[in-house]
Amino acid sequence: DGKIYDAYVIYPKTHTSEVGFVEHFVYHVMPDVLENKYGYKLCIYGRDIYPGEDTASAIEKRMQKSRRLIILLTHQLINCKEPAYDQHIALYNALIQNDTKVILLEMEKIESYEKLQESLRFIIKQQGTIKWKEQHSVHPKLSNSKFWKHVRYHMPLILKSS
Repeated sequence: DGKIYDAYVIYPKTHTSEVGFVEHFVYHVMPDVLENKYGYKLCIYGRDIYPGEDTASAIEKRMQKSRRLIILLTHQLINCKEPAYDQHIALYNALIQNDTKVILLEMEKIESYEKLQESLRFIIKQQGTIKWKEQHSVHPKLSNSKFWKHVRYHMPLILKSS
C-alpha cells in the first residue's frame, strides 16, 4: 500500500525540560510494546523526524506514509489554545480526505470534551476512546492488558512473511 509506518503518534509536546509521563509513554512504553513485542512500526515526532528537515513537510509526508494516526488525549492537549500543526494535518487527513483511521488514547480522565476541537469531538462521538486506566507510577508494560488489546484491535493487521 506504499505505507512505511503502521501509525503516526500525535501527543502534546511540553515546552519544559521536564520529561513527563506522556513523553515517557510515547518514547519508551509505546515503542517497547507496539514495536518490540508486536512488530509494528511507529512514527514519533522527535524520534523519526530529523534535525534540519522542514518540519511541516516532514510531518505531512510521514502521516501520508502511515496507516493509522494515534492521538494521545490529555488535559494539556485539550487546554491548548492553538492545536499543533501535526494535529491539524491529522484531522484534515482523517476527516476531509477520509484516508487514515484515527485511534484516540485517553491518557488522563477527561470529564468533558467541550474544549476539544469540533473535529476531535466528532471522532470521539463516532468511535469513542481507549482509556488508559493505569496509574502513571505503575510500570505500564503489561503488554497483554485490556488497554493494549484494544490498541492492537484498531491497529492494522501485520502480515507475517514466511
